[in-house]
Amino acid sequence: MAFPRNSLRAFLTHAKKSLFTAIQSSQKVTIVVGNESADLDSLTASVLYSYIRSLAPPSGAFTPLYVPVLNIPDADIRLRPEFSAVFNHANIDASHLVTLDDVLGVHGTAFRPEKTKIILVDHNSLRGDLGKDFAARVQGVVDHHEEEPRIVTDTSPEPRVIEKCGSCTSLVVRTLKPSWESGPGGSSLVSGAAHGQGDTVDNDASVIRKWDAQIAKMALASILIDTANLTAAGKVEQADIDAVRYLEAKINLSPHDAVQWDRTKFYECIDAAKRDIGALSFEDILRKDYKQWTENELDLGVSSVVKPLGFLAEKISGKPSEDKEDQFVTEIGDFMAARSLTIFAIMTTFTSSSGEFQRELYVQALSSGHAAAHRFAEQAKEQLKLEDHVVASLSEKPGSMQPSSEGPWRKIWLQKDVSKSRKQVAPLMRRAMNEAI
Repeated sequence: MAFPRNSLRAFLTHAKKSLFTAIQSSQKVTIVVGNESADLDSLTASVLYSYIRSLAPPSGAFTPLYVPVLNIPDADIRLRPEFSAVFNHANIDASHLVTLDDVLGVHGTAFRPEKTKIILVDHNSLRGDLGKDFAARVQGVVDHHEEEPRIVTDTSPEPRVIEKCGSCTSLVVRTLKPSWESGPGGSSLVSGAAHGQGDTVDNDASVIRKWDAQIAKMALASILIDTANLTAAGKVEQADIDAVRYLEAKINLSPHDAVQWDRTKFYECIDAAKRDIGALSFEDILRKDYKQWTENELDLGVSSVVKPLGFLAEKISGKPSEDKEDQFVTEIGDFMAARSLTIFAIMTTFTSSSGEFQRELYVQALSSGHAAAHRFAEQAKEQLKLEDHVVASLSEKPGSMQPSSEGPWRKIWLQKDVSKSRKQVAPLMRRAMNEAI
């Protein structure tokens, strides 16, 4: 039975309760999960997919209800201030979300892989804690990253969409738009739920439009962030443009939301929240948007940071008299050791004082990763237009932070091809790891 048209808040409340019931009684469950960095795109893609699919589940669906799962523990939600900004527009809060704590906290007692089907959004290979036991349970994929080897090919009745796009949420909108339009819309349950949430409405149609506008704003948040409000050269695809038009049309159908809607101001609000990381520690900033892979028995980690390396350097704890460069290398080394990493990269994005969008790339490798790091540096120099870079707040010494035969290999570049994000850089690093002798 399809879930009746309702607010996003009511849906998430129902989904979370139903998940706990399924776990306790060993019932079947379908979960929709984003990647392990759990960025805004993973959040909105998983929630949107679950909401729309539950309104109109396909024939042959494993279960009629789809439960979105945020691929991080509860405690890590605080690292993502942009989530709170989006929650305000969607009339939800963090307590409505299902996280790894909810899924894995009871795993081993009643939550059984054979009772589970998983839909992947914003990645196409299940890794991390979930991947250990549930990788074989993947039944659908909507993603915009490079296709991984050995991923599921027959996903019927769920989609298998893997293509270049600025935002995965755009692909979810395109894929499930017909279901959103054809899903249930009118029943006595609609008005009752609306009034129960304190919404004052004149009729069922107006409250559905209000709910759709809230969901549309949530989806727009990640699309606009990932495409810089549809201005990011080399990233924006037609699917992103079409999704923004469709979602804005949803907002404009709700009179109350339409009169207040300003896309630029909305984007700037979410973007400012995402960049508000001043209260986070050095380690928390690296953990906020982090992914990890294993290739050729080497472990790679990549953190995306929305501030320049100089900002990170100022976050380092230690004695003022200590050398900043040594402190930085040591702190990075500790972060790598805690995750058993061979190679670690930091990709920063920021706007310069002259208003230019810029990217930096920092790479540090243990001795076992030197060959792979060297190979990456050689292969990626032209592809990413890498230029040697000095970060004054780390060190002003000539040749500082350059590859060295002593201690960990490290290097800082200014990445002049700013169109290349982690989606393009991480595959280059992984390829170098596989090819290294």
